[in-house]
Amino acid sequence: MSDEHARENAGLRRDLKARHITMIAIGGSIGTGLFVASGATIAQAGPGSALLAYSIIGLMVYFLMTSLGELAAFEPVAGSFSTYGRRYVDEGFGFALGWNYCYNWAITVAVDLVAAQLVMGWWFPDVPGTVWSALFLGFIFALNFFSVKGFGETEYWFALLKVLTVVFFIGTGCAMIFGILTDDIPAGFSNWVIDDAPFVGGLPALIGVAMVVGFSFQGTELIGIAAGETENPQKNIPKAVRQVFWRILLFYIFSILVISLIIPYTDPRLLKNDVTDVAVSPFTLVFEHAGLLSAAALMNAVILTSVLSAGNSGLYAATRMLYVLAHQGSAPKCFRKLSASGVPRNALYATTAVAALCFLTSLFDNQSVYLWLLNASGMSGFIAWLGIAVSHYRFRRGYVLRGGDLSKLPYRSSFFPLGPIFAFVLCTVIMLGQNYAAFLENTIDWGSVTATYIGIPLFLAIWFGYKMKTGCRFVRYAEMKFPEKYDPKAHG
Repeated sequence: MSDEHARENAGLRRDLKARHITMIAIGGSIGTGLFVASGATIAQAGPGSALLAYSIIGLMVYFLMTSLGELAAFEPVAGSFSTYGRRYVDEGFGFALGWNYCYNWAITVAVDLVAAQLVMGWWFPDVPGTVWSALFLGFIFALNFFSVKGFGETEYWFALLKVLTVVFFIGTGCAMIFGILTDDIPAGFSNWVIDDAPFVGGLPALIGVAMVVGFSFQGTELIGIAAGETENPQKNIPKAVRQVFWRILLFYIFSILVISLIIPYTDPRLLKNDVTDVAVSPFTLVFEHAGLLSAAALMNAVILTSVLSAGNSGLYAATRMLYVLAHQGSAPKCFRKLSASGVPRNALYATTAVAALCFLTSLFDNQSVYLWLLNASGMSGFIAWLGIAVSHYRFRRGYVLRGGDLSKLPYRSSFFPLGPIFAFVLCTVIMLGQNYAAFLENTIDWGSVTATYIGIPLFLAIWFGYKMKTGCRFVRYAEMKFPEKYDPKAHG
């Protein structure tokens, strides 16, 4: 066998340690959603609804993390969602999940690159945004090109910087609120009762911002993608699941609370229905309230770092999913080829090409492109989460019905069946209700409707198109296959 074929058939390298996988999940989820888009949730739905939305979506993500932790520790593979969907639901379902997730993160990279353009515009308003997109796309491409260990180490330090920044932000905000840092004490909870606060727009507004909130949390599931390259996954994945979620939730909840206590939701500088001031994030505004103008400039630099970090993780996730799809026979064989350092570079090239959608900003208004890509990516992310919930529910049912011993699972979710059922129902409600108000208007804005919902018919078309072509059917519990050491039938 030639060296080329040997590399092509070799597996991914397990070079990611526990600290890497923990920070990859944190780094993937703390990015544009928190630093850039959080102001929009407060402005559109009020401080109470924003905090409630983050809490509810956070609870759902916790259930999803425990579901994914059980699956990934049981069977640590790089293409987790696609593999679990194939084995425990339907081969076509797994096929569609894999392509949906690959598309989701490739588009998310484009979203982050557009956000990076807008952040750089704060310093260099006369430089074309496409120049920054090209520069930053080349940077994150290089980080993913050489080895997974290099990617993991870089992402570790990126994520650590973001964590320290959020902690500093929360500390600064609390010092302002209690009058320690400045004599100009913010209005505090008075912000929660001005005008229509705290729940502005009622339930429709709450549902409306749920997609943006969900987009903020996307990235926690990267633990599943990185499982195939994680050292000692049976031990490190459960450890990461237990640590990551609570840290991220606390960061988001406290950050939103600090913002809402310092900046009223009526502040015109907060993001509302557009992103024309996306570079001036609510984090920057808080520092400006404290009179720390130099810190505000530094904050924008941190925002840029966090955006690039999230894009870096996205490029990794989409590349690994495309690699696994190729191994499953669901993508061209060229994408399963590995470099000598264990990187699927052909898959990386293809993903980078899709991420280049950010260059559409040279043809259209960059804020419009940002919103369109954000909606498309957000819907795809919810579909991936829905797939995790369905796969875990059917896996556990099948494992138990076939006589499996739950005590032998490396990690077991304590919230079955409530967890996956709750996540499935909430994902469905948010996905279908995201833009329902458009259908109540006399004249339907089909452009807005299409941008919001295009991910759903696309996913269904891929799923049922695959079923029609291959004739695959729903996997019965009795037909489910498990790794030999866990398979009850393999041991008599």
